[in-house]
Amino acid sequence: MPAEALAAEVRRDLERLGLPARHWTAREPGGDLLDVLVVGAGMCGIAAAAALAFKGVRNLALIDQASHGLEGPWRTTARMRTLRSPKHLPGIALGIPSLSFRAWYEATRGLAAWDALYKIANDDWMDYLVWLTGVLALPLSSGVALRLLDHEGAHLLAELSDGRVLRARHVVLATGRDGAGGPNLPALVDRALWPEHAAHTAEAIDFTRLRGKRVAVLGAGSSGWDAAATALEQGARAVDMYCRRARLPQFNKGRGSTNPGYFEGWASLSDAERWQLMAYMHDEQSPPPHESVHRALAHPGFRLHLASPVEAAGPGPEGVALRVAGQPRGAGFLVLATGFAVDLARRPELAALLPHIATWADAYTPPPALARPELGRFPYLDEGFAATPRGADAPAALAGLHLFNHAATLSLGAIASDIPGVSTAAERLSGRIAAALFRADFPVLFERLRAFDEPELESTPYFVALRP
Repeated sequence: MPAEALAAEVRRDLERLGLPARHWTAREPGGDLLDVLVVGAGMCGIAAAAALAFKGVRNLALIDQASHGLEGPWRTTARMRTLRSPKHLPGIALGIPSLSFRAWYEATRGLAAWDALYKIANDDWMDYLVWLTGVLALPLSSGVALRLLDHEGAHLLAELSDGRVLRARHVVLATGRDGAGGPNLPALVDRALWPEHAAHTAEAIDFTRLRGKRVAVLGAGSSGWDAAATALEQGARAVDMYCRRARLPQFNKGRGSTNPGYFEGWASLSDAERWQLMAYMHDEQSPPPHESVHRALAHPGFRLHLASPVEAAGPGPEGVALRVAGQPRGAGFLVLATGFAVDLARRPELAALLPHIATWADAYTPPPALARPELGRFPYLDEGFAATPRGADAPAALAGLHLFNHAATLSLGAIASDIPGVSTAAERLSGRIAAALFRADFPVLFERLRAFDEPELESTPYFVALRP
C-alpha cells in the first residue's frame, strides 16, 4: 500500500469513528483565548494534540522551537542507530491501526521490509512523526519557542519567541527530558572546560573535531556508549569510559514495567507506593542496549573502566585533567553521559509560576531508608498531569498547567517520556482536559442544550410544533 493509500485509509478510519469530534467548547477556534496550547511537537506533543482534537477540543495551537522535521532528539542528540523500543509497539496510534508505525512502515517500505526489520531506525521514526503531523492536519507552528509562562486571572499567558503573547485556558508542556529541568552537570566538572573541551550528551557535539584525540566519557548509560562509538567512528584515537559501579546493570526494569497495569495503575497508588517504585527504578538503573555495547566494542580503542569514579575534572595539559579513583588521568575531550536532572527551577519559562508549583518534597516525606533528594524535586501532579498548588495563594490558572514530560514520571509513571505508554498518556491527558473544559463551560453548554430544538417526531402524527 503506497503512502497515499494509507492516508486515505486514515481518513476512512477517522470518518468511521466520527473523529475528530465536532468542536463543542464555549470558545470558538480563531478567537483571542485558546482552549489548549501544546508546547513541543515531538512524540508526546503530537499525541497530546491529536487526542485533544479527537475529543472535539479544536481550539488549540501546537508550537515547537525546532524546524519541522527536527523536533525531539531523533536527528540531533540521539546518537544510537535505532530506537531502544521493540518494533512492534504501535507508536502514536491512539487505538487506530492505520496510525500505527507498522502501518506507515509497511506502506512506505513494504511487507517484506517490515518482516526483515529488527529495530526502528531513528530517521524512520522521525519520518513517521512528520507524517503523523501532516495526515492529522495538526496546527503546528515551527521555529517558535515558549519564553515565559505567566497568569492573568484564570488563564495562562504564553510569551513566545516570535513576540506573540497567547492566552490559554490550558498549557501542555510536551517538552521531553530537557523540559523537566536540564542536563545533569556534576559539580566535580569545572565549567571552564566548556565548550572547547567538554560537552553533555544532550548538547550538539561535532565529533569530527575529536579525530586523533583521547576522549573520556563520564558515565556508562546508553547515551555514553552511543557517544563513545560515534567518537571512535569519527576517528577518535581512544575512548575511556569511567563508571562508578563495579558492574553494569543487567536487567532493564523499565521494560519489565511496560504493561497496561503500570500505565493505568501507577497514578492510583499511594504516595508511599509510588515513591517506593521510583526509588527502586532510580537505584537499579537500566543497562545499555547490547547493540550499543557491541557498537563500541567493535573498536580496539575503546575501554570501559568499572569501579572508577571520576572525582574531579578540569583543564589539563591535553585539554582535560581527571582524577579517577585517586589517580590522575588525561584526555583531549570530556563527554558527560550523566543524564538529566528534574528541577523546574532550571526552566526559565516557568520562573513566574515556580513558587506556586508543589513538589514531591512538599507533599511526601519518605522513610529515611528511601530518602532520595533528587526525587523530591519532581513536581507533584494530579492524574491529568496538572500542577498542584504549593499554598493557598497559588493562582487559579495553575490548574491549567500540564507537565506532559519526564517531570510526570514519579506522579504517573513513565508514560509521558517513553514510547510504550504514550497513547495511554495522551488519552488520560485529553480526557482530563476535556472534563475540565466542560465544567468551566457548563453554563454556556447548558444554555446550548436548552436551545437545542432539532425535532425528532416531525414526520410522525405525534409531532407538536412548539411556538415561542
